[in-house]
Amino acid sequence: MFSEVALQQMPEKLQQLCKILQHASTLLADEYALYQQGKQFHIEKKQDNSPVTQADLKVHAYMCVHLGQLSPHAPILSEEGEQHAERLQWRQFWMLDPLDGTKEFIHQTGEFTINLSWIDGGESVISAIAVPLKQTIYISEKGDTPFRWQWQSDVVTLAKFEHIDRDTTMMRIAMSRRPERSSLYAAFLQYLTEQQIRYEKVAAGSAYKFCMMLESEIDIYPRFHPTSEWDTAAGQGLLQSIGGDVFDLRHRPFQYNQRADVLNGHFIALRRVQDWQYFADFFSLNC
Repeated sequence: MFSEVALQQMPEKLQQLCKILQHASTLLADEYALYQQGKQFHIEKKQDNSPVTQADLKVHAYMCVHLGQLSPHAPILSEEGEQHAERLQWRQFWMLDPLDGTKEFIHQTGEFTINLSWIDGGESVISAIAVPLKQTIYISEKGDTPFRWQWQSDVVTLAKFEHIDRDTTMMRIAMSRRPERSSLYAAFLQYLTEQQIRYEKVAAGSAYKFCMMLESEIDIYPRFHPTSEWDTAAGQGLLQSIGGDVFDLRHRPFQYNQRADVLNGHFIALRRVQDWQYFADFFSLNC
């Protein structure tokens, strides 16, 4: 759960990031309203056949300008930016997804986010996910639990994460709203049934799933079809700040900017790292 705290409890650099993300969220919400109203709206296909909209590009441009002002010498690796050939030489940089859940945007579920991470040595040490339509930002710095920044007009409410005990007899599993693209999902659910692990499926889109995990609405998030590093870095950092993590199927935490490409393999995100024990046998047979 989150409990309200004074704004002064948040470090100044996190406040600066929240102000940037808040304005970016307003831009994105305005673009979404235009799209919903049927106004002229530009959508095209990228080389990998995934969609990109004018909203992605507008938020990308805004974030790059303001992150550049905040840390002038820091490179930015963005989904909608140049894929720098020299990025493997970077130890510290911003990783940005200006619109995570473009398909959620297009299908008008509202479950899209802005993902931002400060990567240092392969880890997300500052992690933020903004949820524009909920006027909410979740943000954490390594070594501390996350804050929840919410706004209405010009009034900001700040809250801090607090651990609570909850019923662990039912696993709540995040699943996509669209047909799953791997038979491994059905096998995973069948395994849970065979092990007599009670579960319920919770439909959610994009990195919004990580936010639901922070709010104790989801326990596990299996992903057996493609993602990129900017899809998971911020969510992983936030989960780590509350005792969770994102693991590959060999129980290794994800590391960032360590490979020739930015594609992730299969993973499972856990709100509690100790829950790995329930799935270890399944992954040992299927990784």
